Amino acid sequence: MDKNELKKIKDAWQVIRIQGEFAKGFDTFNELDIPCISVFGSARTKVGTKWYEEAKLFGKLIACEGFGVITGGGPGIMAAANHGAKEVGGKSIGIGIELPFEAGMNKYVDLGVECRYFFTRKVMFLKYSQGFIIFPGGMGTLDELFEALTLAQTGHNINYPIVLVGKKFWGGLIDCMKNTLVEQGTISEKDFDLFRVVDTAVEARDKILEYHSKYGSNQETNF
Repeated sequence: MDKNELKKIKDAWQVIRIQGEFAKGFDTFNELDIPCISVFGSARTKVGTKWYEEAKLFGKLIACEGFGVITGGGPGIMAAANHGAKEVGGKSIGIGIELPFEAGMNKYVDLGVECRYFFTRKVMFLKYSQGFIIFPGGMGTLDELFEALTLAQTGHNINYPIVLVGKKFWGGLIDCMKNTLVEQGTISEKDFDLFRVVDTAVEARDKILEYHSKYGSNQETNF
């Protein structure tokens, strides 16, 4: 068997693995009977710090309003939001990723799946979420933020609320977008309507409720 034939077999098995990952996720989450909010943020955030406690509070507040909480299932901000939801008896959901430096799901996840591929994981977040809360974070958080913004901007997903928490933290990025991207014509001023920036968990909760009281929570995504 030559190298080309081996590559074809490997690619075919990879397609099957991807299909299996989607099937497992869809089967797990299709039974969700409440709207859910995804919470993104740094895995490096320490317990007891400001943003950990705000993320935990958000998990509590939004669960008390009848929403499930979806995170990446890891530590830091993710564990905080799951912790808050679980503490008040809400649905605490994790969509994990196989990484060498993260040891599986945090202990506050009640319903979850582990993904091998980042792109299958993103589809799960976007398919089953009716809002996105973004706490301070790094590369992964920025990736998730701009994925949600891009799909909303291009009409490939409903303009569900996207809320950044931490005006000072996100201020530099927003200034860059305004002073460079808008000036260079690569985005428009109206793209800033795709998200809101707040400072607290309470304000983030209020933005989610404001949207869903106006538009409802049962819109169909394009996924």
